[in-house]
Amino acid sequence: MVCNICGVNEASIHLTEIINNQMIEIHLCETCAQEKGTDFKTHFSFDDLLASLADTAKPAKMGEKKPALRCSECGATYEEFGKTGRLGCPACYDAFSKMLLPLIKRVQRATFHVGKKPSKIPRAAKTTHDLRILQDRLRKSIQMEAFEEAAKLRDEIRQIEDRLRRGKKTK
Repeated sequence: MVCNICGVNEASIHLTEIINNQMIEIHLCETCAQEKGTDFKTHFSFDDLLASLADTAKPAKMGEKKPALRCSECGATYEEFGKTGRLGCPACYDAFSKMLLPLIKRVQRATFHVGKKPSKIPRAAKTTHDLRILQDRLRKSIQMEAFEEAAKLRDEIRQIEDRLRRGKKTK
């Protein structure tokens, strides 16, 4: 794809924006993107994306005032997260967990790590990760009414859980 600005170089940056149900695509080469400078850099901010996804502006019922949720460690509020897209400290994840879990699930499609894992991962962590993946596959199989596949996955999950239980008893 060729750059929309210079029309010569190969585009390496592709932006898609939807305004009023109309999709606009912009394709830029690195040179033209750098020439755009700060306008281009501030066009998209991951923090702004997170802030816009956080439902902090839900209207309260008439006459009802919701107390601001506050982190006990750093004092940050969930409303501040809604404005900035940044949490104040690691304890904020626990303090705001009820609101963050749906947001994380919406952004990452899961509430646990599903990406790459280190090759030298401890056995217990690998087993837990594999178990979660199997449980997710089981849920999907049941939803798709693939009951034979679901039964195989159920048996595999039980075997792993039994191994985990036996391992804990020997320790």
